[in-house]
Amino acid sequence: MKKRFWTLLMIVAAFTLVLAGCGAKENTSTGDAPADGGAKDKVYKVGTEATFAPFESIDDKGNIVGLDVDILQAIADEMGFKVEWENIGWEPVFQTIKNGETHIGASGITINEERKASFDFTEPYYESQLLIVVKEDSDIKSLADLKDKKISVQINATGHMAAKKLQGDASTNIMAFENQPVAIQEMLNGNVDATIGDNAVIYEYIKANPNAKLKVIEDDAFEKEYYGFMVKKGNTELLKLLNEGLQKIKDNGKLAEITGQDFK
Repeated sequence: MKKRFWTLLMIVAAFTLVLAGCGAKENTSTGDAPADGGAKDKVYKVGTEATFAPFESIDDKGNIVGLDVDILQAIADEMGFKVEWENIGWEPVFQTIKNGETHIGASGITINEERKASFDFTEPYYESQLLIVVKEDSDIKSLADLKDKKISVQINATGHMAAKKLQGDASTNIMAFENQPVAIQEMLNGNVDATIGDNAVIYEYIKANPNAKLKVIEDDAFEKEYYGFMVKKGNTELLKLLNEGLQKIKDNGKLAEITGQDFK
């Protein structure tokens, strides 16, 4: 009787282990991502600075809108993931990517070697160039004319880098602000002689403020710039996903439709 009891107990124990093993195996196939590594229904947080029209701004309903929003949504639609936008300011766009609080930086971010040392970027999706903006009656005609003049810029944007290259990193003639519209307003207020910023943003500001008496100056000293979406250094899975979607909307013409640039 005793022997039969222990035999029965061993059979029950073995059966329990088999069931547990099946359950463990079943759980490994579930989770946030599909078993094949796809992105279907994943949600990525996007950090931006929404005063950079036409790339991102806030509409009258409080929504973040603009070219970056449309481009990234088109990529998301192609690749089957979702995005949640957060208006967090220019400097936090970079810091929150490093901290892992956001997954994608999208704020008309120029790809350059300095930033590539700390972040990874998608392939380019937009071609841009810096411009100088002065008052209509200003006698400034070129970048060289700004030497030792007061310049306003968006902090740590490429216009800021250009001003530092001209004036020196420690120059007190450079006034850096959180966004480009404020930098332009400082020039209009007479606090600086000129501002430097990206062409699309400058022209969008002029379009929105037709009564502002401004003059735009192009200079060959400014090289072409290219925007990309930014991710944490080493996040190859997300980078591959974004690049694949970006290539699809380049190929199908959606990117050109959004930006007005035939950019391949």
